[in-house]
Amino acid sequence: MQTEKVVDHIVKWLKDYAINAKVKGFVIGISGGIDSAVTSTLCAKTGLEVLCLEMPIHQSENQVSRALNHIEWLQSKYPLVRMTKVNLTPVFDGLVEVLPKVENEESRFMSLANTRARLRMTSLYYFAALEKLLVAGTGNKVEDFGVGFYTKYGDGGVDLSPIADLLKSEVYEVAKYLGINQEIIVAPPTDGLWGDDRTDEDQIGASYPELEWAMKMKDEGKTADDFTDREREVFNIFMKFHKSNKHKMIPIPICEIPNNFK
Repeated sequence: MQTEKVVDHIVKWLKDYAINAKVKGFVIGISGGIDSAVTSTLCAKTGLEVLCLEMPIHQSENQVSRALNHIEWLQSKYPLVRMTKVNLTPVFDGLVEVLPKVENEESRFMSLANTRARLRMTSLYYFAALEKLLVAGTGNKVEDFGVGFYTKYGDGGVDLSPIADLLKSEVYEVAKYLGINQEIIVAPPTDGLWGDDRTDEDQIGASYPELEWAMKMKDEGKTADDFTDREREVFNIFMKFHKSNKHKMIPIPICEIPNNFK
């Protein structure tokens, strides 16, 4: 990958889009992970305003510290980068308190994890409307179009997606080129929605390099019968997620009314 050209292309695309939209810049949630670090840095390189939101919800301390360190680093390099901390923990707890009780708490863990992401999306759009900014998405190609590893109307609810055509491995290449903090580069990827240290690989059952391989094999028309052992297992994991999350990757279905009914 011609990393410098890729970076310049994304930065120009971001700046042109913002200028044409007649906004001041971008707002982005900083999680302490590689994707938000790269995306926020690319936004900052446009020279436009960048509002970094740190939105903890029972967040682990290491995720918060990585996020704050990254924002501090950004602010030292780009004068138009600002930060606002929005503690969503009491908001989340208050919502859980008024929701109907369930017999088995584990039965709603996934629903509550997605609720965290949707509370953050709501906060991002509050500031976007208030300050005339665009919500910058942080999804990469494997997450957005491979396994659909994001929350619909949560971290999937954005105005534009600067790195959605980059594989995870390419995001790491860009991160090294940009000089992103090493603690972020070496941290295991996590969605930060569970209040613990479980990683993306823990949840999916395969690493991002494995998923990238499976995505390539699918695009080449391969099937599970073409592989054995771990390769077959990984391919099946990829296809399971790809099929079950397809609804996130296609336009919302519309019930079209026949003309003769109107």
